[in-house]
Amino acid sequence: MAILNRLMRGRAAASAAAAAAAARRFAAAASSEVGAAFAASVGREGETAERRTKRDPRSWNVQWVFLGCPGVGKGTYASRLSHLLGVPHIATGDLVREELASSGPLAKELAEIVNQGKLVSDEIIISLLSKRLEDGEAKGESGFILDGFPRTIRQAEILEGVTDIDLVINLKLREDVLLTKCLGRRICSQCGGNFNVASIDIKGENGTPGIYMAPLLPPPQCASKLITRSDDTEKVVKERLRVYHDLSEPVEEFYGRRGKLLEFELPGGIPESWPKLLQALNLEDPDDKQSAAA
Repeated sequence: MAILNRLMRGRAAASAAAAAAAARRFAAAASSEVGAAFAASVGREGETAERRTKRDPRSWNVQWVFLGCPGVGKGTYASRLSHLLGVPHIATGDLVREELASSGPLAKELAEIVNQGKLVSDEIIISLLSKRLEDGEAKGESGFILDGFPRTIRQAEILEGVTDIDLVINLKLREDVLLTKCLGRRICSQCGGNFNVASIDIKGENGTPGIYMAPLLPPPQCASKLITRSDDTEKVVKERLRVYHDLSEPVEEFYGRRGKLLEFELPGGIPESWPKLLQALNLEDPDDKQSAAA
């Protein structure tokens, strides 16, 4: 309870009036502009009844959550949106890995949990997230994009009692593709960069669209330093997917009932998916020529 109380006090102390005003502004936009954009760009392709007006992305003081199965790419797209919107990307998976590497008091317990493909307990995740949010407040951070939290109904209820989430983006991808992606993940042992050696090219058949995802190969200086995460084995990945479906799909329903869930089926790799995701969110990336032309 001490951890939960500290998390609640920390978030409530961060300019409650300003946060509430920002949440109300975006809630109105999410129910109209974002919803309409998603339906037009993904649900009803070709619909051009109304040309949407783009906003300056950095005027959106967002509090967003990314959902999706392990390996779907939450970190990739959350990181890109974090840079575009000027808000911190907080990935609970990164928080866990940082704790594992720190040799802190939780490191041994976390190692056993991760290597068995199990989900880290709510208490541990909340403790790590609480510290990260408090550190962010001390630095004057405003807004956030959460990646990997909440994963359970209990976590979603705790988060709802602490702050107003504007929008929940649920990334979706075929399970066979997810497995291939996870088994292809590599990390540079020197710089910590994330890469993927899997080359996915599935032809469409029987009305099912094909999907293509090019490998994300490392630069020459990292090529000889690639390592595989200890939990990226077929057995562990399949167990993570099973656990996700059992515990996290109800979270999608939780936010769906509140009108905050945006479903996004990834059509391919980053070149294919990023422009469509921006369209769904009614955003424009001024540094991305492909997105600007989409």
